Amino acid sequence: MTHTSLNRRSILAAAGLSLPGLALLSKTAWAQDAKPEAGPFRFKAGNGEEVDAERGFFEVPEDRRIPGSRRIRIGYVRFASTAKNPGPPIVYLAGGPGGSGVRTAMGPRFPIFMALREVADVIALDQRGVGLSGHIPERATTTPFPAMTHAGITAWYREEMQKAWIDWTRAGIAMTGYNTEQNADDIEDLRRHLGVEKVNLWGISYGTHLALSVLKRHPNSIGRVALASLEGQDQTVKRPAHIDMFLDRVDQLMGQDPTVRAAIPNMPALMRRVHERFEANPATEALAAENGTIDMQIGGFGIQYMASAMVANPPSLSMLPKIYLALDAGKTDVLPPLFPPPHHFFNLGGMSEAMDLASGISPERLALVTREAKTAVLGDAFNMPMPHLLGAIPGVDLGADFRAPIRIETPALLVAGSLDGRTPLEEQAEVAAQFQNKTQVLVENAGHNVFEAHPEVQPLIVRFFREAPVDDSRLSLPPPTFQIA
Repeated sequence: MTHTSLNRRSILAAAGLSLPGLALLSKTAWAQDAKPEAGPFRFKAGNGEEVDAERGFFEVPEDRRIPGSRRIRIGYVRFASTAKNPGPPIVYLAGGPGGSGVRTAMGPRFPIFMALREVADVIALDQRGVGLSGHIPERATTTPFPAMTHAGITAWYREEMQKAWIDWTRAGIAMTGYNTEQNADDIEDLRRHLGVEKVNLWGISYGTHLALSVLKRHPNSIGRVALASLEGQDQTVKRPAHIDMFLDRVDQLMGQDPTVRAAIPNMPALMRRVHERFEANPATEALAAENGTIDMQIGGFGIQYMASAMVANPPSLSMLPKIYLALDAGKTDVLPPLFPPPHHFFNLGGMSEAMDLASGISPERLALVTREAKTAVLGDAFNMPMPHLLGAIPGVDLGADFRAPIRIETPALLVAGSLDGRTPLEEQAEVAAQFQNKTQVLVENAGHNVFEAHPEVQPLIVRFFREAPVDDSRLSLPPPTFQIA
């Protein structure tokens, strides 16, 4: 969803495909200042619009559990409220993990950030380890790159994570501090830094996973929450059976177009056939690299890996039939444009991997996921690099109490897209059940990036944070047009 590693969170963003909302901004544009300092500045969005903003920082221990832990700066951008009597500040929690709130504010959600100023100050937070709050040194890309097979990618991730962890620790980084509980405590420290009694939370995907931890650890500090594409406390690893249910719904939707149905009688069956073929006979394709091209072996797992990212949102989901038909016909030239340069996805940022490792998975869910992955269309590629990294770094798992569900009384607006292939509706329903005072909005035919998918979502969020009545509702978008040629 939000960073440049080829893993369960994102591939298309790294590939830079010309799809709505997927273009990457340069690192310089992201920071908007080579050496950012606190204070007022002109914030420039990706669409060219500019607005007055304030850059701020506060310090926190890198790992509060370690006496004398070094202190790190957490950065944010504040958009001042236009209201005469602003409500509690609204803090945006980006997805990923590894997404930047500041970077998000530059993209398609910029209008929502601006609209929410009618209610309160809006804070685009860069979570620890990201953007303005980045304190984990970049590492050189390790070559040779592995084959895009289950064994190759799994071994690379585990070995590189272990080496990187040692390197970062030797450099004085308290890597054990990069977990969701510490991230949640940063929100409490932000509230104190802002000098307010409460803050409101607005988040998506991993941002909702983080919000749940904030609500567990600091419930009295949160006024209300608007969350989309929910990811529960024990849902870092999604159930393959739920992804199969999603693909069955997509296949039914494809069946409404007679031309598409004639070309593809059963989409999951086509996908399985292609995966089996490439698993037996991997393709070798020339992918763009730092200097020219590099030959990469792509097996069935590599194809599953690619599809796992493409199911997140309708624009990329609609491309899958055409791609699989081409692969079924032996036309492997469709693959190189779908993969970013290997040095973009075979790298480790540290924050995202550490967060996922710490959130972990319960033994019961791991057994279920392992069993389901054996027969699922996308196998266990959908969740890469989890649970593949489990055990690579001992002692970081936050444990059963962290993953336990809670009863939440905080007023909540919960938004979901019916074609969200990243956090399927079955998973989201389990999270929504924890909220006792909730309003739910379902956007038919919207995907994972549901906040900006439908024009009526924005005014609903504004009304909710204004504490005006918002009813359960169902919005609708046209179904995707599936491509077959």
